[in-house]
Amino acid sequence: MAVKWTTEDFDVFTIPGLEQRMEALTEHVRPKFEELAKTYTTYFTSKTGIEFYPHIARHARRKVNPPIDSWVAFAPNKRGYKALPHFEIGLFESHVFIILCAIYEAPTKKAIADNLLNNLETVKALPHSFFVTGDHFDPKGTSLNEAIEDGTLEKLLIRLKDIKKGEFLIGLQIPREEAIQLSGEEFEEKTEETLEELMPIYRLMASADLS
Repeated sequence: MAVKWTTEDFDVFTIPGLEQRMEALTEHVRPKFEELAKTYTTYFTSKTGIEFYPHIARHARRKVNPPIDSWVAFAPNKRGYKALPHFEIGLFESHVFIILCAIYEAPTKKAIADNLLNNLETVKALPHSFFVTGDHFDPKGTSLNEAIEDGTLEKLLIRLKDIKKGEFLIGLQIPREEAIQLSGEEFEEKTEETLEELMPIYRLMASADLS
């Protein structure tokens, strides 16, 4: 079943209190992540020839502060995704995101950064409407177009390589006003277009090793 976003989904992130927000997240948003998990686990497995597994954010470590975003992640490991390059589909209060991530837990992130720096033209060939960020808590990021023009793209990749907490996330943001206007089929089409664009970058990330 195709996922249709509503105003109520985004408004979950305005609810005060950890327990109350988590209840609303579980009720309104998590069933949609479960649908996305079914659809895109099959998609990634067929595209890569490697078995992918879905990981729906549980926010289990949170004791006080309610989450400002939530997501379903996809990676070729049943036990976890943070140590691997992975895809995420999720939302902040302001937008839906469809992204490819290398976060600070990835032991191969230096090699990932080298692979991307050595193939910078492949990254620059992505739609310039995409965004990049070096922090998975950053809801805004920088447009890829701007990041290419002012050198932020290279700086983020060098930071990924040299700084322990360095991260690199790239993909599409769909503002909530636009997302709630999309039918489930239109969202699915936009998601698949985005993932197709990101797949060559994923292959560069996934081919990085510790040697």
